[in-house]
Amino acid sequence: MCFRKLSFGQEKYDPFDPLIPGLPEEIAKLCIALVPRSYLPTMGAVSKAWRKYIRSKEFMAVRREAGRIEEWIYFLTGNPRGKEGIQWEVSRSGLVGDKTKMLPPMPGHVRGGFGVVVVDGKLLVLAGYTLDEEMNCLAVSDEVYEYDSLLNRWSILAKMNVARYDFACAEVDGLVYAVGGFGADGDSLSSTEVYDPATNQWTLVQSLRRPRWGCFACGLSGNLYVMGGRSSLTIGNSRSVDIYAPDQDSWREMKNGCVMVTAHAVLGSRLFCVEWKNQRRLAIFDPVDNSWHEALIPLTGSSTVSFCFGILEGKLFLFPSEEKPGYRTLVYNPNAPTGTEWTTSVIRPPGICLNCVTIEA
Repeated sequence: MCFRKLSFGQEKYDPFDPLIPGLPEEIAKLCIALVPRSYLPTMGAVSKAWRKYIRSKEFMAVRREAGRIEEWIYFLTGNPRGKEGIQWEVSRSGLVGDKTKMLPPMPGHVRGGFGVVVVDGKLLVLAGYTLDEEMNCLAVSDEVYEYDSLLNRWSILAKMNVARYDFACAEVDGLVYAVGGFGADGDSLSSTEVYDPATNQWTLVQSLRRPRWGCFACGLSGNLYVMGGRSSLTIGNSRSVDIYAPDQDSWREMKNGCVMVTAHAVLGSRLFCVEWKNQRRLAIFDPVDNSWHEALIPLTGSSTVSFCFGILEGKLFLFPSEEKPGYRTLVYNPNAPTGTEWTTSVIRPPGICLNCVTIEA
């Protein structure tokens, strides 16, 4: 299997043992950081010292400073390549159209209602549920799996404090937050917890003022925004926005949120989403002045009304959430001149698109 139990401090090596004998350490670190991303899994197998360096924040900083950061899109697809189940696949530089590479199988059972977050070049899959056929009930999980995009391997991280599904999650300033959802007993949750990758620990923080589920979260301007879904204080879907300030460990509320959101993504400093009732319109939120504006989604390329958002090269990709032969992906460039924002691309998921993330590394 391509995963291991992560134990911090497990990979020990002699700090005086050079990365590359005969070279100053700073030069050796730069040489390793300049290697193309597709070769890094092999590089990580050379030694524990190389593997630990490739996993470090310093490695990412050196790659970024050297201009070697690469953007790869990862798709979670249903019925991949005509097979049952779900599978993560990657479309990297030089792979276009339906040319993708399958990731190693994720550990654990196939789950629903889980959360997905990207932090420090790694993909985290949080909690969710499986169907216990013998008991005819849901088995709710508190487990967390991490995919290291540089080493092409899965690890098992510390368990969450609260098992949950259909919750909101997002990264804010290098920390991962999980909010609300349903718990193991089926009750709706207001609890909030935060994961620190540096310590591999989950910590409970200030709870929402009321339970909320079926919502989504995003990090904007150093704050955590929770939108959509339902809450115990509303009839039907909630338009309120819960905003968490990490430095104050406190929540505040804003009223003008989206409802019944079917796709969302953060591009630059703004949030882009599509509501179920307006699936040919992009709703764009700017946290600077808490304003919304809209952009019509053209029919060019496809008449689909169900999308999965992806980000690549500063553009928003609208992937179809179902297989469409001959489909060309719609692409929105928010920085293009008026009237030229929309184009199409041959990049598309290899199956039914359930989720999509971009990992820079």
